[in-house]
Amino acid sequence: MKTFEVSGNLIDILQQSIYPATIQVTDGRISSITPNENVYDQYLLPGFVDAHVHVESSMLTPSQFARLAVVHGTVATVSDPHEIANVLGVEGVEYMLKNGKEVPFKFCFGAPSCVPATTFETAGATVSVADVEALLAKPEVLYLTEMMNFPGVLHEQPDVMAKIAAAKRAGKPVDGHAPGLRGKDAQKYIAAGISTDHECFTAEEAQDKLQYGMQILIREGSAARNFDALIPLLDEHYEKMMFCSDDKHPDNLVEGHINVLVKRALALKLDLFKVLRVACVNPVLHYKIPAGLLRVGDPADFIIIDDLNYFNILSTYIDGALVADKGVTLIDSIVAPVINNFDCIPSIPSDFWIPASGDTITVKVIEALDGQLITNSLQETLPVRDGVVSTSVEKDVLKLAVVNRYHPAPVALGFIRNFGFSHGAIASSVAHDSHNIIAVGVDDVSISLAVNAVIAERGGVSVVRDGVASVLPLPVAGLMSNLDGYEVAARYSELDAAAKALGSQLGAPFMTLSFMALLVIPHLKLSDLGLFDGDTFSFTNVI
Repeated sequence: MKTFEVSGNLIDILQQSIYPATIQVTDGRISSITPNENVYDQYLLPGFVDAHVHVESSMLTPSQFARLAVVHGTVATVSDPHEIANVLGVEGVEYMLKNGKEVPFKFCFGAPSCVPATTFETAGATVSVADVEALLAKPEVLYLTEMMNFPGVLHEQPDVMAKIAAAKRAGKPVDGHAPGLRGKDAQKYIAAGISTDHECFTAEEAQDKLQYGMQILIREGSAARNFDALIPLLDEHYEKMMFCSDDKHPDNLVEGHINVLVKRALALKLDLFKVLRVACVNPVLHYKIPAGLLRVGDPADFIIIDDLNYFNILSTYIDGALVADKGVTLIDSIVAPVINNFDCIPSIPSDFWIPASGDTITVKVIEALDGQLITNSLQETLPVRDGVVSTSVEKDVLKLAVVNRYHPAPVALGFIRNFGFSHGAIASSVAHDSHNIIAVGVDDVSISLAVNAVIAERGGVSVVRDGVASVLPLPVAGLMSNLDGYEVAARYSELDAAAKALGSQLGAPFMTLSFMALLVIPHLKLSDLGLFDGDTFSFTNVI
């Protein structure tokens, strides 16, 4: 029997009280909490939970993600593995489950609900109703992941409703994904059994869904950032809200996690207990995560902070094990095995030509928005040179390409604004949700070089500058590295800086690029099959 004690000012979130106490931990659980009258210079509280995250977006395997997250006081995540599921199906989900179990961390994985996300793109796998039922039968799979096919819910498509019904039979919640859905449609979507949404980008939309009983997640990731828009709702609706990152690149994860949102909320003078209820308690209760909340009998999952002003994380404990101390992770680094699904031949510059006649041509242009997943649909006139439509650095209209990574196929092409490059290109095999290769650049030679750098590594992110390609390999499903998380973060930071040196003012160029193929978010996107209008949910012509 292993027993130890930790003392400090205990923050009891559920009882909304703070008092000096000593907690005793026996065999990984809290065996007693003894109040006292001592004076302490540290505080004890439950660990933070990211209520919705795609671990794959960190470019790290679960075991490496955990190593970085615990430093910031995160003890658990509600993890949607549909990124790897779109590449490898159930095999990919099993990979995440197995790797996550190799470290002391509370990964709450779900059964992917929408693989493929749509029929308008090429994915690497399908997750059927039977697959969902089998995954939900596993005790470690705690929910049905985000139901992105909200039209399928509204029109009661049989396979969609069957997956929701399977989750209900298993007694497990269903996550939502319905950007912009309001009124009667939102009410019907929620009534079908959808319990959360992390896609609200205005307070009005969130209030609309809250009134129908939905729980709202305040998302602040590397690309989509809705904290400022939604945080005013926390004071009144704290019992129905959670914090999440959704997608977070490795360099951002090194800098901070849910702890950053807690600090920002407290800086706005919001009530401490309400903020911590959102950050620590609500996800545990909603998803029935086997994480402790600093109660006798609970798993010893807790953090120690310096004070209530700075809120710096001193130590993190999970199941009674010290997993981070003084800013250093104590979780061992594990080299994970490589699995992949990649069958792609190198490109040539002419693959990216768009033929046209005349001197100029009017094209449809995707307008990328910094900090948002939604895009605008614009029109612009571009020059035609030697029978091929050219980009325009002056108008900030660059070429966007999606290359099928699962089998040889024609390249899908379009145009995009707001990347701001004056030269060069970037490419990535992280392209939500089917994860074909996506690239943006000024000229066809640079785009081809960037794409080929990714193909050579069977997955990765690349930058081409002055005709030279730099690449971060992502051999695990073309989504993740199996190297040490801090090394990956450092290498990614170098590529991010290189992409910005091309002229981009975007906060996260690679993350923004990865969502330009996400068809379920309006208004204009590009899949490997062509330019897609998210408002009509149909393909449209570039010219």
